[in-house]
Amino acid sequence: MSIAASVLAATVLAESEHAVELAAPTWVFGAVALVLFAILGAVTFSYRDVANRHGGKDEPTLAHGEHGH
Repeated sequence: MSIAASVLAATVLAESEHAVELAAPTWVFGAVALVLFAILGAVTFSYRDVANRHGGKDEPTLAHGEHGH
């Protein structure tokens, strides 16, 4: 067998190998990412306006001036 024939045989055998199958269909990975981002967005959204709910905390900072420095 010549070198060219053995390279061709190796190429044909390599191309016939199957790739490793994923644990789930590809759309599941996108759906999981979307759900995780939605949960993280809800957590972030839940912390909105927290500083305004605690109005009593503002008085000590007024002694430092208008900018709080």
